[in-house]
Amino acid sequence: MFSTTTFDIKVSVTPEYDVKNSFPSENRFVFRYNITIENLSEFPIKLKRRKWLIYDVGFGFTEVSGDGVIGLTPEIHPGDNFKYFSNVVLRSGVGNMSGTYFCTHLLTNDEIEIEIPKFNLVAQVLSN
Repeated sequence: MFSTTTFDIKVSVTPEYDVKNSFPSENRFVFRYNITIENLSEFPIKLKRRKWLIYDVGFGFTEVSGDGVIGLTPEIHPGDNFKYFSNVVLRSGVGNMSGTYFCTHLLTNDEIEIEIPKFNLVAQVLSN
């Protein structure tokens, strides 16, 4: 697991290689990443946008951004958490991801940037 805390908002990521949906002979390596966002602060937040930086060895960087996560813009109150999972496809089978959540502090309406920790993606089939 990879974790980091920004403004008392803890983001934890657990990546895993998706063997069933990967086709190494076609340079298609699928990874699932499970994310937990924990609000350890004393103020509620609303997750508005996200930006990812995806690195695929031999193919370089790709930036992906958009509104919310998995079609949602969740409010996360003090002491609560929000969990979701998503997927990414790499062509090389080796890389990493990192990013930022752009949230609104619901008491002040200030935008705050929450770091998503860098996590490694390595296809099991390549590590043998």
